[in-house]
Amino acid sequence: MHPSPSIELLRLDPDNNQDIPLPRYMTAQSSGMDICAVLNDDLVLAPGRISLVPTGFAMALPDGFEAQIRPRSGLAVKHGITIINAPGTIDADYRGEVKVALINLGQESVTLKRGDRIAQMVIQQVCQVRINVVEQLNDTDRSVGGFGHTGR
Repeated sequence: MHPSPSIELLRLDPDNNQDIPLPRYMTAQSSGMDICAVLNDDLVLAPGRISLVPTGFAMALPDGFEAQIRPRSGLAVKHGITIINAPGTIDADYRGEVKVALINLGQESVTLKRGDRIAQMVIQQVCQVRINVVEQLNDTDRSVGGFGHTGR
């Protein structure tokens, strides 16, 4: 087994945000780290409302990696709170504050408080591919069959 890559986390405004946990795995086998909201006041997300929620940290990912920001299943199922651009992508060269674009798809307003767990972050290895422009593509059994083509 090869060693896990490491990321560097920077707590922004440490004098005011020591009470907010940095991203962390909640169980030994979690694939995503929970991310908490850094709010000074409660945030009411009305149905249909979108809000960019600060997290109070920035990070440096190793080359060849990205962070995917994904919804928390409990918020999604219980309240209809999800991420408008799910999954959000944080590139390895971004150094600004990580913010989460939440939307309320539910039918009732939801109040988020300082320190609430609002999303999860999964670190994934990625590669950049070479683009080859061709005159035609090779054929497959599926070929151009689209949505529902396989009958499942």
